[in-house]
Amino acid sequence: MTSSLNILLYQAGVEEGLFNMLVRYFNEGGTFMWPVLICLILGLAIFLERLISLNRADINTRQFIVDVKEALQNGGVSAAEELCSQTRGPVASVFQAGLLRADEGLDAAEKAIQSYGSIEMSFLERGLVWLSLFIALAPLFGFTGTVIGMIQAFDAIEQAGDISPSLVAGGIKVALLTTASGLIAAIILQVGYNYCVSKIDRLVVDMEESSIVLIDSIALLEQGKPLITPETSEGSTAPAAPSDDKE
Repeated sequence: MTSSLNILLYQAGVEEGLFNMLVRYFNEGGTFMWPVLICLILGLAIFLERLISLNRADINTRQFIVDVKEALQNGGVSAAEELCSQTRGPVASVFQAGLLRADEGLDAAEKAIQSYGSIEMSFLERGLVWLSLFIALAPLFGFTGTVIGMIQAFDAIEQAGDISPSLVAGGIKVALLTTASGLIAAIILQVGYNYCVSKIDRLVVDMEESSIVLIDSIALLEQGKPLITPETSEGSTAPAAPSDDKE
């Protein structure tokens, strides 16, 4: 069944062109194809905007933490703060918020990190509620077109006083086209939505883990202990701590 459908679609695409075939189906689908198309266009626009923003917010967090530790150890809080201001992304913004309050103590720095982390999370999730709305609306418009198509089919039967395939074919075709278009639009947007959510989840985890490292680094700085060890200089995000020689 699936292979036969693929063959038919391929033959139709070869004979009249894929774009022309889609335009013909769109016109045959009736009025409710337009709201489905609008949902798809707006949803894709939101997805592309989020995709660009999230990719710009993604940095090499492990290397950035090492750079911040080096700045803290060599130049103090002001040098680390300047480094964060020159780096894009939510991790750098959260670091900068914590460093600005570092002179008030660890508790103040930790509260600033938590507060600004919530703000950064809201920025990352901006627009996703509208994308979710269009995912829900697209199949609903498609199902509404299905109902309209079936009503048209029964109207044709009522006016003719007889049942024949030619009478109901038009209405049923409208019903199937609007349903298919609504579901396809929702599937495309759902894939984009899930990608954005997975990207945001990873960025949030990076913020939470790196914030713990920053608090530990500030505590070590106040105690006058070194922040950089051979392990951290090679890319490890673990805070510097004295190790026991077991040999």
